[in-house]
Amino acid sequence: SSLRSLIGPSVLNADLADLAGEAKRLMESGADYLHLDVMDGHFVPNISFGAPVIKSLRHHLSQDVYFDVHMMVSQPERWIQDIAAAGGNRFAFHIESTDEPMTVIRGIKEAKMDVGIVVNPKTPVERILPFVDSVDMALIMTVEPGFGGQKFMVDMMPKVEVLREKYPNLDIEVDGGLSPSNIDIAAKAGANCIVAGTSVVKSENPRSVIEQLRKSVTTWMK
Repeated sequence: SSLRSLIGPSVLNADLADLAGEAKRLMESGADYLHLDVMDGHFVPNISFGAPVIKSLRHHLSQDVYFDVHMMVSQPERWIQDIAAAGGNRFAFHIESTDEPMTVIRGIKEAKMDVGIVVNPKTPVERILPFVDSVDMALIMTVEPGFGGQKFMVDMMPKVEVLREKYPNLDIEVDGGLSPSNIDIAAKAGANCIVAGTSVVKSENPRSVIEQLRKSVTTWMK
């Protein structure tokens, strides 16, 4: 299997006024990529940041830092060009945010970005199955999207298991409430890309938390 254990801290709960400093600190602590939460105040009840902030952040970081851009927005197709121009590497859109997933997928590929497809807690994983062969990553939300710091929803793990059973080489990401205390549950279910917000960002020793998360995923990888 070509799967790798990848840890991508979310900057949502970092000091957003010093985003570049925080991003560098996380990368220096051993992060594999950065998870950037774009929220429009419409699809989710919160506004975070968008393409202008991502573009500025890109100028402060080396080109090889991978930007995993999680688009919690309505009409995701409207933002594909902006995010690509800002330096996004992966554009992850919610299945709930569009009636034309294949159009969005094609647009993302044309913009030379990797494609992520995201499913909310209340949405059955079956909704994304017809599209998995066309994407690079599937993200199972383990909290209701919109705010950081929520509790991990263990009852989302059957979705991860279904995907892993059907797609042994798919990058499966989990996002929401992940920490050393519950990582084994997610890793055992088959997740290999771990978005960790509060548990890494607020830690006195982010390097050690990232190492614990990675070790668990690697241990459970078949």
